[in-house]
Amino acid sequence: MNTALIIIAIVLAFIVSVNIIARARMKKAPKVADSDKILTLTDKNFNQQTKGKIVLVDFWAEWCAPCRMMAPILNEIAEEIPDGFKVGKLNIETYKAMTQRFSVRNIPTLILFKDGKEINRFVGVKTKEYLLKQLKIK
Repeated sequence: MNTALIIIAIVLAFIVSVNIIARARMKKAPKVADSDKILTLTDKNFNQQTKGKIVLVDFWAEWCAPCRMMAPILNEIAEEIPDGFKVGKLNIETYKAMTQRFSVRNIPTLILFKDGKEINRFVGVKTKEYLLKQLKIK
């Protein structure tokens, strides 16, 4: 019985340690400047920028480490996607009403819009390959 408790305690300690290390690494993720091809979306330009095209919109915040991890991936996608596709970013801290409008509860949330209407949603960090597949580019 005591041996089982010791093993459980060691396993739990290991899991907690790995979690702490992973969180520390995420917080140190560097801030990456947005590509010139990424649309900066606001409450005023959102409808106009998403109309007539397919736009992958990143709902993000400055303090969000996973959002910082997504920045280089979104930059690469913005540089590679063909005409008719766009990548945009909307800061949830600045445009809280937009966050409520689209029921964004976790970040990063990526919403795929076609002609201004939501057609798909992805929550959390996603790979470039996954997102390109969802955009049906690869």
